[in-house]
Amino acid sequence: MENVVLIIHLLLALSLIGVVLMQRSEGGGLGMGGGGGGGAMTGRAAATALGKVTWILAIAFIITSITLTIIAAQKSAGSSVLDRLGDAPAAAEESAPASDLGTGSDLLPPSADDNAPLVPRAD
Repeated sequence: MENVVLIIHLLLALSLIGVVLMQRSEGGGLGMGGGGGGGAMTGRAAATALGKVTWILAIAFIITSITLTIIAAQKSAGSSVLDRLGDAPAAAEESAPASDLGTGSDLLPPSADDNAPLVPRAD
């Protein structure tokens, strides 16, 4: 059920973005474009078909958001993250055979003298 609502939610989001981008810009944005207060000072414009579709998609988007929140709350009801961490079995550490690991000395470059320190010199 959650996957179905999530897919519908994503489709609504994409279609809402598309419908908003198809609408005509009203007012020139941030006062640019000059002219009087034409868009902001006039009466309410008649609702266009794209405006109505935007409202319908926005309401459906909000409904699916609330539905997803309710589904997520029901899944985690009665338990917190800390409770789930405490109840989880300890992960078994995988140990590699000792022959594969070696002692680590085979990773170092050979030194000229076994007693020479492995400190870089400045010369």
